[in-house]
Amino acid sequence: MRLAEQVGVADLAQQTVKLSPDVGSAGANPGVKVSSIVAGMACGADSFEDLGVIRHGGMPRLFDGIRAPSTLGTFLRGFTYGHVAQLEKLGRLILERLAGRCGLLPEADELVFVDIDSKIKQVYGAGKQGSAYGYTKVRGLNYLMATISTPTAAPVVAATRMRGGNANSARGAATLITTAITTARACGATGTIVVRGDSAFLPARSSPRSATPGRISRSPPNTPRP
Repeated sequence: MRLAEQVGVADLAQQTVKLSPDVGSAGANPGVKVSSIVAGMACGADSFEDLGVIRHGGMPRLFDGIRAPSTLGTFLRGFTYGHVAQLEKLGRLILERLAGRCGLLPEADELVFVDIDSKIKQVYGAGKQGSAYGYTKVRGLNYLMATISTPTAAPVVAATRMRGGNANSARGAATLITTAITTARACGATGTIVVRGDSAFLPARSSPRSATPGRISRSPPNTPRP
């Protein structure tokens, strides 16, 4: 959390995340609430209830502004698809600051890889916004993710995009790749950028203009076994 404080996570969240007035006080102080959620996740929390870990023991003596799990849950429930896009922007801004402070992408001046993939996450209840049945035959949400790496650096998440559960893989891929490349450039990638993805992300449909100069690479389509 010291590193999060140094790169200004709370201040960036306060400036970037703006919930609808319809949610009332749940949308107040987003910087403090996002920081509490990040702290809880760093301690292993993966549910609203688990965020109570940041209130255990002497934690309140170390950190101020801690919010209760119920408060954080109400805050997160106020998010719509549009508000998720605000969090996506926040993540990119934080990554840019981390790259400048921690040297996340060594050799980015020579070669950078941008990898894109999609996944369906199962959800429950027909009232879940955007949920639908996709190719996995389960009700879910379909999200895109793009990562940045170099030959000597592990991947970091550069861009994400939440989509309806019945979205095909290539839907929105071109704009996501463009966003990832823009983020990579902001993180110091001045050399060649190679975009990689499987056959669902065909270059004819997904190649962004901003990838030039660079290369687009895709894996061959799956072939049936004999």
